[in-house]
Amino acid sequence: MSKAIIIGAGIAGIAAAIRLAIKGHQVEVFEASAQAGGKLSEIRLGSFRFDAGPSLFTMPHYVDELFRLAGKNPPDYFQYDKLDTICNYFYEDGTRIHAFANPEKFSKEIAVKTNDSADSVLEFLSKSRDIYEITNPVFLQRSLHKLGSYLNIGTLKSLLRFPQIDAFRSMNQANEARFKDSRTIRLFNRYATYNGSNPYQAPATLNIIPHFEQHFGAYFPVGGMYAIVSSLTKLATDLGVKFHFNSYVDEIEIKNNKVIGLSCRGQSHPADLIISNMDVWYTYTRLLKGTKLPARLKTQERSSSALIFYWGINAAFAELGLHNIFFTDDYQEEFRQIWKEKSIGSDPTIYVHISSKSNPMDAPDGSENWFTMINVPSDTGQDWDELIRVSRKNILEKLSRNLGRDISQLISCESVLDPRGIDSKTFSYQGSLYGSSSNSQFSAFLRHANFSSGIKDLYFAGGSVHPGGGIPLALLSAKIVDGLIK
Repeated sequence: MSKAIIIGAGIAGIAAAIRLAIKGHQVEVFEASAQAGGKLSEIRLGSFRFDAGPSLFTMPHYVDELFRLAGKNPPDYFQYDKLDTICNYFYEDGTRIHAFANPEKFSKEIAVKTNDSADSVLEFLSKSRDIYEITNPVFLQRSLHKLGSYLNIGTLKSLLRFPQIDAFRSMNQANEARFKDSRTIRLFNRYATYNGSNPYQAPATLNIIPHFEQHFGAYFPVGGMYAIVSSLTKLATDLGVKFHFNSYVDEIEIKNNKVIGLSCRGQSHPADLIISNMDVWYTYTRLLKGTKLPARLKTQERSSSALIFYWGINAAFAELGLHNIFFTDDYQEEFRQIWKEKSIGSDPTIYVHISSKSNPMDAPDGSENWFTMINVPSDTGQDWDELIRVSRKNILEKLSRNLGRDISQLISCESVLDPRGIDSKTFSYQGSLYGSSSNSQFSAFLRHANFSSGIKDLYFAGGSVHPGGGIPLALLSAKIVDGLIK
C-alpha cells in the first residue's frame, strides 16, 4: 500500500484524499489551520453563523460523485435544496430583476424589466451551453499538459469546434453585441467575477458560466455551505484518511528529483507521493526549498480579491433573497479602478449573501446574517485600512439608498476580511481568490499543471492550478490528479 500525503484540507485536498483512499492508498492530510475547508469556511459572531467564503453551490453532482465512488448513498451524508430564484439584482434606477432558475421564466423576466427580448436571453443561454459542450472534455476534465489528453476522438471533435468558444472577443464585447440594455449586459458581465477576472478583458469563453447555473441549477446545502466540507471530511475519515490539523508543513522533502515525504514541526513524514492543495505560489516559495519559482508564475496577473463585511443585522428584509447583487451604474469604471488603479471605486457593485434565508438557524428570529462583499484588487501594498474605512461608508450608503433604511443602525456585530487576511488565513498569494486571472485568451493554457514536470510524484490541486477556481473546478482538479496517479 503506497503512502499519499495531501498538503491542505481545502475542498480539492479533501476530494483528492477521498479518491486516493478509495483506490487503496494510505492517505494523510496536513492542514495548517484548526479546521478543514480552506476558503470554504465558517465563522460565528454571537448568535450569528456565516459561511465565510464561497456562497454559491452549483454542479452538486461533483460532490455526490465522491460518495458514490466510495459506495455510499450521498443523502446519508449530504443534502441540498435547489433554488427557484438564483439571484436578485438591484439597479440604481429602481429596476429589480429576479434571476429565476427556470430559463423561460428568467428570459421573460428580463424581457419585462429591460429593453432586451426573451429570445435574446435564450439564444445567449444556448451559446453558453455550446461553449460548455466544447470545452468540458478538453479544458475541464483532463490535464492540458499531457499529450494523451488530446489523442482521443472526443477531444479532437471539440478542438475542431474551437472557434465557437468565442475566445477572441472580450466577454463585454460579446454581450454588447447580443444585448442592447446596459442592465442586461451588466448582469451577464458579472459572471467574469466568478473566477476573479475582468469582463472587459476576459475572453467571451467565460460566458460558459451562466450554463452552470441555468442548466445544472443553483443549490444551497442543508446546514449551509460548510456542510460540504463537514460531510466530505466525514466521508474521508470513514475511508481511513488521517487528518492532522494545526500542522503547518515546513518543507516538501525531495531526493534525486523525487518526492520522499515532508517535514512538519521538525519531524519527517515519509510519502510515496504528495499532492499540494496549497496555493501553487506558496508551494514553490515556502515548501520547495531550492526549487525555482516557474517563470510563468512570476509574470501571471493575479486574480481579484474580496473585501467582506460579516454583519449581524437586527432586521428582516422581505425583498432580499439568498443571493443579492446591487449594481453600480458605471460597471466599466469599477473594473478600471480594480485592475488599472489597483484600488476601489466610490460606487462598487455589492454582493449580499444571507444564508439565514435558507437556514434560519444562522440568525436569531427577526434578524439576518449578511455576508456583504465587493470585488477588490489583490494585495500589492495598498493602504487597506483607509480603503476599508471609505468602502464601508460607501457600501452602507448604497445599501441604505436602495433598501430605504439606514443599514448602519441595524448592525449588531461585525467582522471584516480583506486581501491581507485572505492571504494569511488561506495562504492565497496576495489574497487573490482564484490564483491567476483569466484576463487573456490563453489563460486556460497558462495555469500551472496538476503535476510537476521536474519532481516525480508531486501533484497540485485546487483553485490556483488547472482548471481554475470555484468549488466545481477545484473538485475537478482533484479528479484530474486522481487520473494522473496510478
